[in-house]
Amino acid sequence: MLKFISFGSGSSGNCYYLYTETEGLIIDIGVGIRTLKKQFRDFGLSLSSVHHVLITHDHADHIKSVGSISYEYHLPIYATRKVHEGIDRNYCVQRKLPADMKRYVVPGEPVELGAFHVTPFSVPHDASENVGYQIEVEGVVFCIITDAGSITDEICGFISQADYLVIEANHDLEMLKNGPYPEHLKVRIQSSTGHLCNNDCGVAIAENMKEGLKHVWLCHLSEENNHPELARKTVETVLRRYGIIAGKDLQLEVLKRKTPTGVYELT
Repeated sequence: MLKFISFGSGSSGNCYYLYTETEGLIIDIGVGIRTLKKQFRDFGLSLSSVHHVLITHDHADHIKSVGSISYEYHLPIYATRKVHEGIDRNYCVQRKLPADMKRYVVPGEPVELGAFHVTPFSVPHDASENVGYQIEVEGVVFCIITDAGSITDEICGFISQADYLVIEANHDLEMLKNGPYPEHLKVRIQSSTGHLCNNDCGVAIAENMKEGLKHVWLCHLSEENNHPELARKTVETVLRRYGIIAGKDLQLEVLKRKTPTGVYELT
């Protein structure tokens, strides 16, 4: 059975874990390595069960501990060539990746990682490059889309295949406009390579989800320009306009910024 835990989702650090009875796969490693070790122990898990690490993009909150975990556990790190180059340049990554641990993925080209059938796809964001991942295990399709400035036709296609979906709901537009951020930062966040707002997130789900979509998690919420309940209610309201009832037609939850979720069983 496939299981899912989020260990952190937001600008303080992102890290997601998919695992079966025999192997695990981490998506992004933006939390501290000591913190992650403790959290794994708290769940009765071992980092020695992790066989692969996927990276979405090279911003610090997604790659902070990538070198440390690769070095300590001899883990291969999968990212696009541009993202690997960005990791090498990023001063926030104190321990750099060993050359023999770098693995390269190409958007649109599937790769087999043990039990995980992984397809990376392009996501607009102002990093060196950014990808989402569709991950299929024993017929279950999990999809993650984070740090998305806009929703492309390609992204729509991957949403439409998902049984389980993690998708960014970064900010409430009015909170952002009226908040304390400088104007240049507000412009950046609202741009097509910035971050997805609550309303646009809801529309993306409603217009593209398949009937069998079981669970949606809203990720990467802004601490200053959003609130978990506001994000959930906004997306819920958008879904209702399309005749989709959260709690009945699908489960809708918000991932915590700095603390782990429970264990979700993806069946």
